[in-house]
Amino acid sequence: MKAFGTYFVNDKDKPLRYGEINLINPRRERLRGEEKLEGKEAVPVFCGFCGTDFALMKMGENGELDAKFPEGEKRLINGHEGVVWVPSEKRFAIVLIRGGDSYDPTRFTEDETYFEYGCDKADGLFCDKNYFNPDMLLHLPSEYESADRLPLSVAKKLVFSDPYACAIFQHERMSDIGEAQNFRVVMAREKCDEKVARIIAKEETFSKTVIYGLGTTGLFIGDQIRRNHPKAKILFVARSSAESDKVRFAKENIKADYLSASGLEESEIAAKIKEYFGSPCSAFVGTSGNAVECRIAFEHEVLGCNGIYDSFSLGPKVEFDSMPFGFKNHVILSSINFTQKHMEEAIRILCSSNFDEVVELIDKDEFISDPIDAYNNKIYCKGAPLKTAVIWNKKYIDEEK
Repeated sequence: MKAFGTYFVNDKDKPLRYGEINLINPRRERLRGEEKLEGKEAVPVFCGFCGTDFALMKMGENGELDAKFPEGEKRLINGHEGVVWVPSEKRFAIVLIRGGDSYDPTRFTEDETYFEYGCDKADGLFCDKNYFNPDMLLHLPSEYESADRLPLSVAKKLVFSDPYACAIFQHERMSDIGEAQNFRVVMAREKCDEKVARIIAKEETFSKTVIYGLGTTGLFIGDQIRRNHPKAKILFVARSSAESDKVRFAKENIKADYLSASGLEESEIAAKIKEYFGSPCSAFVGTSGNAVECRIAFEHEVLGCNGIYDSFSLGPKVEFDSMPFGFKNHVILSSINFTQKHMEEAIRILCSSNFDEVVELIDKDEFISDPIDAYNNKIYCKGAPLKTAVIWNKKYIDEEK
């Protein structure tokens, strides 16, 4: 079967193209031990753009995509955020992006393999139709289960299912590690039993949290921390103006504070962070994609003793001096992705959120006429919206709601 869509190839000049593509439908397994199933046909309805798409385009420019292509193919249909319509079931669905021969898609071992729709070895959503493992077509809340058109506001919210599921997983990991890291210290300090100490240690993990970077990842991790730890003190640090719309949104909705790092030396940024908290922080989340994160945390000693560093940026090296690192009992964690339960929780939370306010649309015809220009000059350029999405099939979207 053929369909029209955008796809990545290895090409210095045109790594991202729009045109007719031959679709494939190999059998895939959701988890280790499950039966491999042929994909069920689905119609992408609403698609979001992710920084991973931009990174893959750059990889294509450099001829580095071979390992990302589906087996036997020399192209990858991109896109992993959005809503699809399943014709055979007459319902909307969110595609669970990651599956494969692994017990836990968040942390596979050396003998396990994985695929990610639109990212790695499996075609994604930027296409008029495609095939997805039927067990990976997740349901929407009951009020939208029988709808034949999805309100645009809801589609905008659900475009975040993938990154918000990542944020849920990040909070889960930080909670687990922060609790394990410090409960014995709390037992000694409070002279309490282990059960009580673990509860206190988990809460104290987030008492003074720095989130370095204010893209959707940082925003959603902040939202998860606020939802689960109402008393946490959260400070976003980024280069945007303090008067920008995304900063306003973050401050109002996350109940957090903000420090603009624009024009400041690293030592000045660190001093202002420590001044805000009155001491070094308990948790540092790096989401900016810049190595300045780890320098602020470690070289400038913004991360306090027994603190945890959550590295969620792809690209920068995390470096530290082993002597103070060891004596200050820091922990660095870095885990990408999520499980089905995380995405199902994300879907539920997002439907009752107001995150649609940070999504702006690009016209489909404008996008497909020159997708490379759209990526470079509309979607990922300076001053671009916090999130850009496209209505891929208007038949299924109610633009008045």
